[in-house]
Amino acid sequence: MILRCLVLQPTIVKTNIASIIPLRALKDNYIWVICDPNKQYAAVVDPGDAIPVIKFLESNNIFLTDILLTHHHQDHSAGIPELLAYSNVPVWRSSNTTEGMTILLEKQQITLKVIEIPGHTLDHIAFYNDDLLFCGDTLFSAGCGRVFEGTAAQMLHSLQKLKNLSENIKVYCGHEYTVNNLNFAARVDPENQALQQRLQQAQQLQAQDLPTLPSTMQQELSYNPFLRTNNPVIIDSVSQHCAGELQDEVAVFAELRQWKNNF
Repeated sequence: MILRCLVLQPTIVKTNIASIIPLRALKDNYIWVICDPNKQYAAVVDPGDAIPVIKFLESNNIFLTDILLTHHHQDHSAGIPELLAYSNVPVWRSSNTTEGMTILLEKQQITLKVIEIPGHTLDHIAFYNDDLLFCGDTLFSAGCGRVFEGTAAQMLHSLQKLKNLSENIKVYCGHEYTVNNLNFAARVDPENQALQQRLQQAQQLQAQDLPTLPSTMQQELSYNPFLRTNNPVIIDSVSQHCAGELQDEVAVFAELRQWKNNF
């Protein structure tokens, strides 16, 4: 089933290539803006604050078409009431979507599928197609979210679902945590050259106050320890850290996440 989103203006001629624009919000959040090629229409992902979104829309004379919400935490959702007062548009969230559902952003000429990825929260979903993934706080560059409402097994399963997506997919996550995550990953996997190169690149971008995102799934598979909990290097490193024998991959993930919690 394809759900068609609200059309606010007559159809315009454009290509299938949209622009993804990051808006900084709160302390370190990203609100992702999905614009049509002519930058006349926009959908927003995880608007934890309405103010930067409204400023962006008004300063660029852009119409809001849709809101996409990955999970209920306030730093991702608090701006929704004000945005709906500003423009009454559809809000796509766990309560009105199901896994496998396809959402059409008509003005942007983009279709996105829904995938359920509980763990960080029980209602967590992601939106993706062959080219891009909006994954909220489940997957970060070189990291993953804390397990607040779910279990380690749920979170690991959700990450495994994401790692099975296309390696070429661009990963748009909810926070600018990349350098911190890479510093932790380097502690876990100090000989990883791809990790060291990514850390150097991310530090340079951060020094220029530029986003370190998006990354790609191919990159994440090469250095993100939370996507490599079946890798002997990661298993050995985590086992040494906790000074114990880990029985399965869930145990490896749980100890790795606890290690990161205290990093």
